[in-house]
Amino acid sequence: MSRTVAHVVGARPNFMKMAPVFDALAALDQPQLLIHTGQHYDEKMSDIFFRELGIPEPDVNLGVGSGSHATQTAALMTGLEATVLEHEPAAMVVYGDVNSTIAAALVCAKLGIPVVHVEAGLRSFDNTMPEEINRRVTDVLADLLLVTSPEAYGHLADEGLDVDKVRLVGNPMIDTLLKHRARFDAAPVKAAAGLPDRVAVSTLHRPANVDDPVVAQQIVDALKQVAKSIDVAIPLHPRGRQRLADLGLVSGDGIHVIDPLGYVDFVSLVSGADLVITDSGGVQEETTILEVPCLTVRPNTERPITITHGTNRLVTPAELAPAAEAVLSGEVDFPTDRPPFWDGRAGQRCATEIVAFLDRLGA
Repeated sequence: MSRTVAHVVGARPNFMKMAPVFDALAALDQPQLLIHTGQHYDEKMSDIFFRELGIPEPDVNLGVGSGSHATQTAALMTGLEATVLEHEPAAMVVYGDVNSTIAAALVCAKLGIPVVHVEAGLRSFDNTMPEEINRRVTDVLADLLLVTSPEAYGHLADEGLDVDKVRLVGNPMIDTLLKHRARFDAAPVKAAAGLPDRVAVSTLHRPANVDDPVVAQQIVDALKQVAKSIDVAIPLHPRGRQRLADLGLVSGDGIHVIDPLGYVDFVSLVSGADLVITDSGGVQEETTILEVPCLTVRPNTERPITITHGTNRLVTPAELAPAAEAVLSGEVDFPTDRPPFWDGRAGQRCATEIVAFLDRLGA
C-alpha cells in the first residue's frame, strides 16, 4: 500500500496553512505529493506564494481557473479524480474551506481515500456563505479532523461527528506568519504604493459584501468616511474591483486602491497599519498575532477566538466609521492574549497526527 500523503491547495489561504505541514512532514521523511488545482491562478494570488514561502513546485498543477461554484467544483473534481487514480495516495490532506477543499474531499470519499481536514470545525453558522457549506461537508467526509481552536470540538460534537477523530493542533497559518515575521517591513511597501506613514488597510472580497449593490454601496460610503480621518489602502484583486469602482471606490481623497500584494508585502503592510478593515477570515487571525486593531465587516465569524483572544470586532457597514474613529482615538481596548497553540508549532503537531494516522491505517 502507498505511504504517500497528498496535499491539495488551490487558493491563497491554503498556501500559508499547507507550508508548515508540508515542511514538518518532510522533516519526518514522509513521502508527499503536492497538487495545485489552480483555483487562484494569477501570479499575485498564487505563484508568488510558492516563491515567498519556499514551497516546492507542485507535482501536479490542474490549472482549473475561475468559474461559477458548480462549474469550478465540477472541473476540480474531474481533474482531482484522475490525479488520485493515477497516484493512489494513502491519504489526502485538505485545507480550509475553498472549493478545492470540498472537491478533493468528495473525490477521495468516493474512491475510498482517507481525508485529513486541516482547520476543521470552524463555523460561522451562516449557510449563505459558500465556505460554510464547504466546511460542513468536508468535516462529515473527513477521517481525521485537525482543529485550530478549542470551540471546534463543540461544533463537531453538536453535528454528531465522532470526536475521537478530532485533534487540537493549533493554527498552521500562524506558523507561517511567525516564521517570516522578521521579513515584515511596512516602510518600503508604503513607499512603493505612495502611502503615508499612518494608514488603515482594508480587504473586501466576500460575495455578501461586494456582490450585493446595496451593501457594497454602504461599505464604500463608510470607507470614504473613514478616509476623512486616516488614509485607507485597499488592495483589490480582480474579483469585485470593477464593481466597487462603479460604486465610487476609486483612489482619491484619502482612498488608495492598489494592486494585490504577495504574502510578505501584504502582511508587512498590515503589520504597519493603525487599523485593518476586512471581511477575510485569515486577516482576522493575522491581526490577532500582529496586535493590530481589526474591524470585520460581517454579521458573524467562524473565528470567534479572534474576538475573545485577539484584536477583532464585528461591525455592520453602518457601524464601521464610528467604530474606526473609536479605535483611532484610543477609546477601545482589545484583548491581546494569544490563542492556545498559536505558537509556531502547529505544523509539527499536524505532521505528528498525520503520521500516526497512517500508522493506524497500516500504510
